[in-house]
Amino acid sequence: MQNDVYDYTNPAAGVQRSSVLRKTYGLLALSFIPCALGAFAAAAANFNIYAATGSRWMGFAIVLLFFYGMVFLIEKNRYSNTGAGLLMVFTFGMGGLISPLLQYGLGIPGGAGLVATAALMTASIFGIMSFAAHKANINTQSLGRFLTIGAVVLIIGMIANFFLNVPMFGLAVSGAFAIFSSLIIMWQTRVVIEGGEDSHISAALSIFIAIYNLFSSLLHILLSLAGSDE
Repeated sequence: MQNDVYDYTNPAAGVQRSSVLRKTYGLLALSFIPCALGAFAAAAANFNIYAATGSRWMGFAIVLLFFYGMVFLIEKNRYSNTGAGLLMVFTFGMGGLISPLLQYGLGIPGGAGLVATAALMTASIFGIMSFAAHKANINTQSLGRFLTIGAVVLIIGMIANFFLNVPMFGLAVSGAFAIFSSLIIMWQTRVVIEGGEDSHISAALSIFIAIYNLFSSLLHILLSLAGSDE
C-alpha cells in the first residue's frame, strides 16, 4: 500500500477540491526550482543531448524515452511522496533539455529580451487561463476529448517536422503547441475545481508540461520572427 501524502477521503468535497488546487499550485511552483537548476547545470556542463549522442534520431529517442518513462512513473505514484520526488527529477531533466535553446536565445543580439518576453507571455497566459478556469462555463468532457485528438495531431506534426525540418512548418507546429498548452492549463485547472482530479501530483505534472511547452513554443516563435531561429 502506498503512503498517501494527503487524505482524500474528507467528506467536505468543496474543501477537498480547494485543498487539491492549492497544493497543486504549491507543488507546481516548487517544481520550477529543479527545472531552473537543471538548465543551469546543463549550461555549465555545455550539455546538449543531440550533440552528446551524435545523432538527432538517437537524441530524439532518448528524449521521448525519458519524457514518457518519467510521466508513467509519476502517474504510477501519483498519491505518494515518491511521485512528488519523481516530479522534481523530471523537471530537473526537462530544465536540462531546454537549456540549449535558452543558451542560444541569450547568446544572440537582443536574445535576452526575447527570452524575457516569452517568459512574460507565458506567465500572462497562465494567469488568464487559470482565471478563465474559475470563471468560464466550460464543458470539461468535451474539451478533454478535443484536447486528446489535438495531442495526437500535434505528436504527428512534431515527428513530421523532425523529418522535414521546414522552418515554416515548424513555426506552425509551435503556434499549435502554444494554443494547445494554453487550453491544457485551463482544462486541467477546471478539472481539479470540479473534483475530477484528486491528485495534486498529477495535476501539477500536467500543468508543468503545459507551461514548459507554452514557453518553449513562444520562444521558438519569437526567435523565428526575429530571424534568429536555431
